[in-house]
Amino acid sequence: MTHPADRSTPADDPADDPAAAGTGTLVRPGGLSAAEVAQRVARGQVNDVPVRSSRSVPEIIRANVLTRFNAIIGVLFAVILVVGPIQDGLFGLVIVANTAIGVIQEVRAKRTLDSLALIGEARPEVRRDGQVAQIAVGEIVLDDTVLLGIGDKVIVDGEVTEADGLEIDESLLTGEPDPVHKRPGDAVMSGSFVVAGSGAFTATKVGRQAYAAQLAEEASRFTLVKSELRTGIDTILRFITYLLIPTAIGLVISQWSVEHNDWREAVRRTVAGIVPMVPEGLVLLTSVAFAIGVVRLGRKQCLVQELPAIEGLARVDTVCLDKTGTLTEGGMDVQELRALDGDGELGRLQQVLGTLAGADARPNPSMRAILDAYGTAARNGDGNDTGTSTSTSTSTSTDTSNDTSERDGWRVLEAVPFSSARKWSGAQLREPDGAEAGWLLGAPDVLLPTGHPALTAVDELGAQGLRVLLLGRTTVPLDAPDPAKGLAPLALLVLKQRLRPDAAATLRYFEEQRVQAKVISGDSAVSVGAVAASLELPGAEHPLDARTLPTEAEALAETAERTTVFGRVTPQQKRELVGALQSRGHHVAMTGDGVNDVLALKDADIGVAMGSGSEATRAVAQIVLLNDSFATLPSVVAEGRRVIGNIERVASLFLVKTVYSVLLALLVVFTQVPYPFLPRHSTVLSGLTIGIPAFFLALAPNNERARTGFVRRVLRLAIPGGVITGTATFVSYALARGDHATDLKADTSVATLTLFIVAIWVLAIVARPYTWWRLLLIATMCGAFALVLVVPWLSTFFQLKLVGIRDPWTGVAVAVAAGLLLEVVWRYVRRSLDEE
Repeated sequence: MTHPADRSTPADDPADDPAAAGTGTLVRPGGLSAAEVAQRVARGQVNDVPVRSSRSVPEIIRANVLTRFNAIIGVLFAVILVVGPIQDGLFGLVIVANTAIGVIQEVRAKRTLDSLALIGEARPEVRRDGQVAQIAVGEIVLDDTVLLGIGDKVIVDGEVTEADGLEIDESLLTGEPDPVHKRPGDAVMSGSFVVAGSGAFTATKVGRQAYAAQLAEEASRFTLVKSELRTGIDTILRFITYLLIPTAIGLVISQWSVEHNDWREAVRRTVAGIVPMVPEGLVLLTSVAFAIGVVRLGRKQCLVQELPAIEGLARVDTVCLDKTGTLTEGGMDVQELRALDGDGELGRLQQVLGTLAGADARPNPSMRAILDAYGTAARNGDGNDTGTSTSTSTSTSTDTSNDTSERDGWRVLEAVPFSSARKWSGAQLREPDGAEAGWLLGAPDVLLPTGHPALTAVDELGAQGLRVLLLGRTTVPLDAPDPAKGLAPLALLVLKQRLRPDAAATLRYFEEQRVQAKVISGDSAVSVGAVAASLELPGAEHPLDARTLPTEAEALAETAERTTVFGRVTPQQKRELVGALQSRGHHVAMTGDGVNDVLALKDADIGVAMGSGSEATRAVAQIVLLNDSFATLPSVVAEGRRVIGNIERVASLFLVKTVYSVLLALLVVFTQVPYPFLPRHSTVLSGLTIGIPAFFLALAPNNERARTGFVRRVLRLAIPGGVITGTATFVSYALARGDHATDLKADTSVATLTLFIVAIWVLAIVARPYTWWRLLLIATMCGAFALVLVVPWLSTFFQLKLVGIRDPWTGVAVAVAAGLLLEVVWRYVRRSLDEE
């Protein structure tokens, strides 16, 4: 790969280079030698900031093992090991298994993320030993000469040594929206990115000393704050902890008072009351669901750079799409060159276009199409190669032996690279007859005054979905405030864009899922509207030119909400449109692949970058589509909805258990009766009605869009469900004790039966809408509990034995009544939630 800044001849000895004097930084045109690189590596002067896409393995183990609730359960397990029997300590083995599952799944997700991050990692170009090489970010050393082109991210801090129209956007670091023109001797900061031109800089700060590394270290501390789900679960767990402590103390006192003759039994029943209050599986399943989501997306070549992005995807209701690279493929084809003053000049115009494209160090898709079509014309004006000329470029001396921009007498004196802000590129050329003039290539409606006759043809071509550029000649210097002033328009260049074959189906998916798709592009509004209309995007027939957008915030938000297609949008306007939509309560995802998308990607709730896009877009996006496939987006959104929707679903199950456990403990404390269960009973009930079903439900398909208010919704379902379940269980337990207060085993069995029926009813409600596998799951749990009751060794192991007929059937009747009440309450709560 070549680079414009690499065309200079390397000096034999850096010390002999006069450019080094007075700059404060030693300039090495040929870059460092292999020996110099080795010396710096040995001294540790290397960019050793680890590119981490996830937590380290020790951090994962600590996060899953050293938790507040594992500590509580661990202490209770140790107590049971002392008082026995061992079957009452089964809950401890469940915690071990759950923790192991969490660690294994997250390590698996880490490996997926790390491998994908390696694939998507930027590989900057450096000059060493006079040669250009692509190396890993972590291999850059102090004083390396790093080359820059449009879209490149500045990896480390440095000082510019070469610049050819180099403009760098530092808005992500400084907040200043305007690109900064850089000249040799100027400083560049890591984290900024190139929006125009090319150049090179010498690395002055690497590793953790670089500015971006320091920012990243600070920012990483606050990554999880963006997650409403994690925040909500932490809030719930903190409240449960406060509730658990006084309840547990009261339970300990009451059970010691009731069972004063059998302290071991008192301990066992106290532990049985405390263990189910802890929703330890909720934290586990949240981690597992996120981890499995990462692995699933990884299989689709989708790199999730921030885990909360999975949650953000579930909440997306608006997707802003950049046309180029998203709806259309990156490549283009020249369809027509239409001279505005007849066909006599076409050959000459083709040479100019080939020269302009050849002078572009990092050609965009339009320039690549021109180079493919007219690169030969620039070399062979009349079918003959006329030889080589010497450049007098104002930026750098160049070796033109292979430079197509300086063949046949056309010489590039000065070049202005394309900028999405100004919508044109150009060059000052010395023409074959010796005259000098500026040639501009860009958007016709920007370069031409309103009402110009050529704009009619431009609109007609744009309405067909074609991209049209204007080629014109001017005598105004390119560094003038308005080089287009006095421009003589000479030709229209018509480019045909390649639509992605999967774009239409993807847009239909978003429409079916009630996700608004908005196309925000820098191209002509008419052209963008035609492309969107060909894909049957609703509202595409009314495209809006962004130059007419209102500046007042409320008016802009109104326009952004009702309009589907925007054209001629500047990078700053893309950012403002995203903000306007967010101000109306929309959760916005932004896709893009170019530097003009960076600001909007950064501000969007979810930024989605294409893998082949610029380093800057990949750096700021939360999600990178490594396969560049727009069709991956539906899978990405669906995965986010599956993860968050299912976590909310199973959270209700866990919190119902917590509520009824606390209620039972309080009722036992106030009535001074033995706690109705032993730890083994809590284990089998939790496993069959919550633990096992929740694991399967957490991995099930779920297309419901997530909404804000996670804690409120979960508690409005869990609190009444827990109260009804706990009350029904205690009523059946109290009725059974009235018949035979001395047979605690029989009373416990009736209470266990009642609790299982009501809890499985809760599961049946939460599992809706039913599918064959969900019905099979519920039936399997019922069958497993039936086996525990009827198989002799199981009933003995779990100390469950139903005595007589009246008490068991009374327990069933109480459970059915509670279930019917659950249905009524649940429907009322559901209806009120749906109305919000």
